[in-house]
Amino acid sequence: MAPTPSSLSQPYNLRCTLTFGDIYGQILIWMAVIFVSLAAGLALMGASRPLFALVGVGLILVLSLPFLLFAFTTTLLNHIALVPEPERRSPS
Repeated sequence: MAPTPSSLSQPYNLRCTLTFGDIYGQILIWMAVIFVSLAAGLALMGASRPLFALVGVGLILVLSLPFLLFAFTTTLLNHIALVPEPERRSPS
């Protein structure tokens, strides 16, 4: 069935149903990645390799950041919906 002109001009509301629980796991995993990289950096720092420590921590953070941003944005986009506005009745 083809859409009618009146259904094409129907107004829509933008709804976001994202809650903290939806991204909680992603935040915990990224915090674990940060703590593991810092622990590795401290271990290398104690082994008199400060340059390797800084490069290692920076590399881990730089490589993990795009995955974090991708996970956040896809989770956000999955919780955005266009909901048609209910039809308003004109007073008669």
